[in-house]
Amino acid sequence: MSYRLGVDVGGTFTDVLLVDEDSGATWRAKTASTPADQAVGVLHGIEKVCTEAGIGLAEVASVLHGTTVATNAILEGKGATVGLVTTQGFRQVLQIARSFVPGGLAGWIIWPKPQPLADLENTVEVDERIASDGSVVRPLDEADVRAQLARMAGRGIQALAVSLINSFADPAHEKRVAAIAAEVLPGVPVSLSSDVLPELREYERTLTTVANGYVQPRVQGYVQHLSGGLREGGVAGELSILRSDGGLQSPDAAVGAPVTMLLSGPAGGVTGAVWVAEQCGYRDLITFDMGGTSTDVALVRDLSPRIGRETRVGDLTVRASSVDVRTVGAGGGSIAHVPELTRALRVGPQSAGADPGPAAYGKGGVEPTVTDADVVLGYLPSALAGGEITLDVEAARAAVGKVAEAMGLASPEAAAAGIVDIVNENMLGGLRLVSVQQGFDPRDFALVAFGGAGPLHANALGRLTGAWPVIVPPSPGVLCALGDATTSRRDESARTVLRRFGQLTGAELGLILRDLADEAGERLAGQGLARAEQTVGFQVDVRYHGQGFEIPVDVDPAWLDGDGGAGGGGTDALAELGKAFDAEHDRLFSFLLDVDHELVNARATVTGPRPDVAPVRLEAGDGDPKAALVTEHPIHVGGEQVSAAVYDRAGLRAGDVVPGPAIVTEMDSTTLVLPGHAATVHPSGSLLINPVEG
Repeated sequence: MSYRLGVDVGGTFTDVLLVDEDSGATWRAKTASTPADQAVGVLHGIEKVCTEAGIGLAEVASVLHGTTVATNAILEGKGATVGLVTTQGFRQVLQIARSFVPGGLAGWIIWPKPQPLADLENTVEVDERIASDGSVVRPLDEADVRAQLARMAGRGIQALAVSLINSFADPAHEKRVAAIAAEVLPGVPVSLSSDVLPELREYERTLTTVANGYVQPRVQGYVQHLSGGLREGGVAGELSILRSDGGLQSPDAAVGAPVTMLLSGPAGGVTGAVWVAEQCGYRDLITFDMGGTSTDVALVRDLSPRIGRETRVGDLTVRASSVDVRTVGAGGGSIAHVPELTRALRVGPQSAGADPGPAAYGKGGVEPTVTDADVVLGYLPSALAGGEITLDVEAARAAVGKVAEAMGLASPEAAAAGIVDIVNENMLGGLRLVSVQQGFDPRDFALVAFGGAGPLHANALGRLTGAWPVIVPPSPGVLCALGDATTSRRDESARTVLRRFGQLTGAELGLILRDLADEAGERLAGQGLARAEQTVGFQVDVRYHGQGFEIPVDVDPAWLDGDGGAGGGGTDALAELGKAFDAEHDRLFSFLLDVDHELVNARATVTGPRPDVAPVRLEAGDGDPKAALVTEHPIHVGGEQVSAAVYDRAGLRAGDVVPGPAIVTEMDSTTLVLPGHAATVHPSGSLLINPVEG
């Protein structure tokens, strides 16, 4: 047998899913995250799931891992001390930054400008200059480079970023600086902007390169520790790390370019949701991943997640491809509070996290959280994570009771209902960011809910958005781990072109894109993925000439094989590209310009085959879920107490219909079906929640 093991580390729980590729059978484990050293929780979860499956660690063929270690380094401000090398005259590139300030006019008054990841005193200038066309204006002064790097030697520099002006046009000077740095600063990892982001715009390129260096030592230590722990534990299979764009990469590739994994964790959930939706016959979906600390949402069209060119973590926005995931500070651990000034109930973004966690966890938490509100309303069973956490109902009532007292409410139930309503509205705002504000009607999409807390709030979010059905996959609490286990290797190459369509031919465009595909393909081949197994996709950034921003447009490979000009492609490729850009520009902004198009950047993405994991098929039932009925339990809905049937999900069969109000329990999550709705069990194991007609 062949086993794949997906691992996802969240703010509260670490999820592990073991998949038998031959039968599709799965085993899952959910353990508390260990923020001080994530590898400890990962290794504990792996041992736990392998024991449950009755297999040895040596039988695991591959470990696929989504991690937040790079994300946390940014959010917690615990990255490396970075030294920055720039061209003479550009030392303040990070301090000058861009004029954009969040929050509009008010932002100028209340927005604290983030501290650059490389301090000015750790930034040096070197004597060199390359023009935007790649010609050498001033040769690199190597003696000056040595002198400038020597100044850094005693400053405790842990990582070095090199970002010279126009290095995207010719990386020779940067590569020489790296070679000298290896002599002057031995053992210090070096990030080159021409490797990390070979595109124009020196601020974004420098910021992304510095961010890469900032998280690199921490990522390197974590990956090495985890790899060593897996080897010592007897895991013979290879480790792969999830990229922000949903693909896998080798540990060496992850350490070399950790900026590509800033959204590694959320990307796994989107990949898993696509897998589940496809099994249920839906191709357009919105993902809704509610965990203990935050909620991540994304939009998928035709089973293809929207890939953005920016990755945003906290106040940091870098240029790196990632699944277009939006995060809201709303999770099961989000703390409810009543400010004295307004006396208005607020929920989040502060979170109780994994330690001490919600009051109901009995680990010392006393602040009222969303989980405590769900417990007070009767929505949660007495145990979570397969019995690893036992809920303290009285502690939850005492915590939520403080909110009721502060607001003058009659009961903890009334306060809990308010907490749940507010957190649902907060998450609705996130769903609107990826749908309505991007020009999409959520009613045209299914809503795939997962995460430990997602299925508990999904029915309410379906009502608020009109997105039906609400799909709750099997093992929703570990779906991110399923996404890690069912995705494929991926790499990307990019290049700035900056030429108007009138200065370019389709044949030249095809040559550029194929060269980029060869670069990415060679790197994947070095990771063991044969060229014959690789699939190539092309994308370019296009704008109207004179426009200050560009829009990414996918390139159909068939356009490059047309007959519109010499060498194939000709004007056909550019004409089709112009039409595609105009259509997207019109969708986004409702107008077009009668000026020439301009090609800014070109990218090639190379992916490997998706693993052949057999889908699960449930035994057919008769439509009546009575065999899975466990008990009746009082819950509070709409200000009233009603009796809800409680079902064990493991006992449900394909075709069973669970009418609301009902609670469906399983090891890693709980699903709430509201009155006036019903959940139908799909043969793949997912629950499909829809309103009941009439």
